[in-house]
Amino acid sequence: MDARARLRVAAFVLLAAGVVTWDAVAPRLDSVGLWPEVVVIAAGVLPATLALIFLALPLWPRRRLVAVALAVFAIAAVVTWRADAHLASNFMKLAAYTCGGWIFLWLFEELSWVLIIALIIPFVDAISVAAGPTNHIVHHHFAVYSAVAVAFLAPGGNAAGLGPPDILFFALFLAAAVRWGLRPGWTWLAMTGMYSLTLVLANATDASGLPALPFLSFGFLLANGDLLWRRLRRGRAA
Repeated sequence: MDARARLRVAAFVLLAAGVVTWDAVAPRLDSVGLWPEVVVIAAGVLPATLALIFLALPLWPRRRLVAVALAVFAIAAVVTWRADAHLASNFMKLAAYTCGGWIFLWLFEELSWVLIIALIIPFVDAISVAAGPTNHIVHHHFAVYSAVAVAFLAPGGNAAGLGPPDILFFALFLAAAVRWGLRPGWTWLAMTGMYSLTLVLANATDASGLPALPFLSFGFLLANGDLLWRRLRRGRAA
């Protein structure tokens, strides 16, 4: 392992320890009010948690490891949730959905497939949140949503959540940026910023939930749109 890889591993371990510690301590802190909570999650907890996916990116091509990890993390997420070990379950879900996104990416043969997905999922997610399965689950079976969502905790224990597709496609787009030589760092920054903006807008409009995937797709395209356009033009010319 070279120095760069060791530094990445060290950063992952330190950041994971910090995020786990925060999630363990946050419910025991006094509540700070709605907008301070939004700021804490949007500017701190959410970026720190999603940075774990960015730091783990070198693992995405290791197919056997990722496939085994998906099975292990998925089972662990269910077991820990049923045991009321919600802190552990939260990170097992994050890891399982990340592995799922990477496995999904293995099915893609061309960068254009990623672009098609980025253009389609905003409409599917918007319909689902407005009047589809997501809307029904959030309004009538919130316990189900809590069981599968990844939570980002504020002081006092209140939380914002991202569903399985939100994490899965975040991991997929991030790994796609690595696979096809796009801009992984800027991709992470843009997509994370869009998720934080989603949280702010949801609270500003008093919405019970906003579709996050349109914001995610916009972040991916914002970071890589010029490269995608040049690659597609080059492909057509060829």
